[in-house]
Amino acid sequence: MSATTRPGPRPLTDEEASALIAAQRFSVLATTRRSGHPHLTTVVHSWDPATRTARVSTTEDRFKVRRIRADPRVALHVQGPDPLSFAVAEGEAEVSAPSTVEGDAIGRELLALAGEFVAPGEEQAFLAEQVAERRVVIRLRATRLFGVVLEVTAD
Repeated sequence: MSATTRPGPRPLTDEEASALIAAQRFSVLATTRRSGHPHLTTVVHSWDPATRTARVSTTEDRFKVRRIRADPRVALHVQGPDPLSFAVAEGEAEVSAPSTVEGDAIGRELLALAGEFVAPGEEQAFLAEQVAERRVVIRLRATRLFGVVLEVTAD
């Protein structure tokens, strides 16, 4: 008869943490309030493993943008395949200027982030919407990756 032992956490390697961040689209972005308390917000991100950069689209008037401009130290938490597995990218973030002209560099970066969410032929409307919403790109350049995975072994 086969039995399982209690699951045990195993630290992720840098490459495994990067792969987990790349495999997910939803994450939690943590910034720091003036009080020192964390501010957490759920975001959709894209991950470039080559540059260790996470990108997030948001509007210029959001609290997270103000917090990053005041203190660029942030963390991005990504859920793993089970509730106890995760990866985190820590580093400093920057906020782009808003997209102000349809098709400007920020608008094109936002279009690349949106990827499959923009239907073919709808690119110009998307770019106009980015200008109207004063969309910006948050770029987190990770200096540290870490996480754990929960492993179950059979006896």
